[in-house]
Amino acid sequence: MTAVDYHGQTTLITGASAGLGAEFARQLAARGSDLVLVARRRQRLEALAEELRTQHRINVHVLEMDLATDRPGQVLTDQLEQCGIHVTSVVNNAGFATFGPFHEADPERLHQEIAVDVTAVADISRAFIEQLRAAGRGVLVNVASMAAYQPNPRMALYGAGKAFVLSLTEALWEESRDTGLRVLALSPGATRTEFFDVVGTARAAGGTRLASPVDVVRTALAALDRRNPPPSVIAGHMNRVMAVLTRRLATRRQVIRAIGRLTAAEA
Repeated sequence: MTAVDYHGQTTLITGASAGLGAEFARQLAARGSDLVLVARRRQRLEALAEELRTQHRINVHVLEMDLATDRPGQVLTDQLEQCGIHVTSVVNNAGFATFGPFHEADPERLHQEIAVDVTAVADISRAFIEQLRAAGRGVLVNVASMAAYQPNPRMALYGAGKAFVLSLTEALWEESRDTGLRVLALSPGATRTEFFDVVGTARAAGGTRLASPVDVVRTALAALDRRNPPPSVIAGHMNRVMAVLTRRLATRRQVIRAIGRLTAAEA
């Protein structure tokens, strides 16, 4: 395989109003891809769309949507069909976390977290993957997390959801290897986005240094450009080191206790 050519492609990006979603939009626009931007905050989407149209002379379509809705993949494909837009690449980036002991969490908020972080990723991947495989020249990127690599006390559901995303995406990588579609699970560590504003505490970062969204997205696109793209990539050298060390040098009990101490620490 050679590097991905995004010219003539149309990439759908969820959670595109801020953070990694907006950065994916900027970097893919710079590479020539037309875009479909999906998020709940239409005003932000419109501002980003205008910026990218002006700077890169591409087509950008905006869809205001809450991914916690029933069958988001079908809703998106129906709307795009009505607009005559054919998507060749997808970035499932939307997601959020709750923080605190599981037994104290609001059940409705947990339901929404599952809907956005787990159900929407699977549903949107299924809704588009056949046409992505048929196009045979695009990408499917599902954003997982370093939280996928171990249980996460006080963010139990978020870690479990991201483990699901990692496992699902790596399986789809194998299933799609001979189709021309490049499938990748991206696992960032703590990143400088609005994520912690939504969570409500910096304790969710576990005291780690925040990465730049620019660097995280560059890591993903560079992995996709490899001659033999991997099924998943961890953003950040130290994150990659920690993922290896926790698997090889510590017991499961030790890892869980260590993460628990980090998230229990005061900000």
